[in-house]
Amino acid sequence: MKNTKHLNFNASAPDLKLLDTNKQEVQLSSLWAKQPLVLAFTRHFGCTQCKEMLAELVSAHDSIKAAGLSIVVITQGTPETTALFAKQFAPGLLCLADPERKAYTAYGLERGTLRQTFLNLKVLSAVKDSQKKGYKVEGPPEGQDAMLMSGTFIIGTNGKILLPYYYDNIADHPSLELFLNGVLSTDWTKSFDEPIGRGVK
Repeated sequence: MKNTKHLNFNASAPDLKLLDTNKQEVQLSSLWAKQPLVLAFTRHFGCTQCKEMLAELVSAHDSIKAAGLSIVVITQGTPETTALFAKQFAPGLLCLADPERKAYTAYGLERGTLRQTFLNLKVLSAVKDSQKKGYKVEGPPEGQDAMLMSGTFIIGTNGKILLPYYYDNIADHPSLELFLNGVLSTDWTKSFDEPIGRGVK
């Protein structure tokens, strides 16, 4: 059954207030007001695939900025635990705390099935690959849900969702090429409200 809570292309991005690692309130709309935003949700702090995804975002931070995008990471942690997690796995990235998971709910990120989380050959293979890279398989810290799915969204300066990416399974994070070039080398700074294509009126 299709998840009717998922946000579609060009839908209005939910605008919430979350705390940063210094316990300062951040309005999400302030983050996409000047340039398109990559909004990346993690699962839980023990998730090997999330740590690997964050490492990719950190390594490509300069390239992503050069493409005209900014990055924000949302976690299930408190500001205090998010600060510790970010220092180790997401240095240089703005991380926001959502222990009540209100942003996860607003963006249609729900609890996954066993097929999406554990009983999946792709997940098992990805976990083994992550282990080879030095990431430990760990359970979620207290208060974090291991079944919660993650997702990544690109939001335009008009507050519209340019790319909603919902994971098919927990190892299904999008490639950086999608952010840097998009389909047909997409310019994320331009509006998608008009017809797209050569010679289209």
